[in-house]
Amino acid sequence: MTIFKEKISEEYVTTSEAKEILADIEADRADDEERELRYELARAIEHANRFAFLDAEESRELVEELADLDPIDVPTAIKIADLLPEDRTELRSVFAQERYSLDGDELDDVLNVVAKYA
Repeated sequence: MTIFKEKISEEYVTTSEAKEILADIEADRADDEERELRYELARAIEHANRFAFLDAEESRELVEELADLDPIDVPTAIKIADLLPEDRTELRSVFAQERYSLDGDELDDVLNVVAKYA
């Protein structure tokens, strides 16, 4: 017997998109006085409010533009969109656990895309 639920689907979202989703949930809970805001949900909302720097549409555009660059996949693009690195050192930390690394020109290309949105 397991207590785990079955995973139906999975989708990567940025912190900005999560903020928008959590705001909808918070509004639904506020309408119903019988339902309280659980601790975990309140902390998730606080985290999203603190660390979401772009709005949801901008963050999705940034992810799509980053994913169009050759070596970057969607999960990595989402990490970059959440962090908005300002220099090569910060950007290299995103790729620290990847099996590949980018050369200087590729790093500059990514930073140029991020600079348009930051």
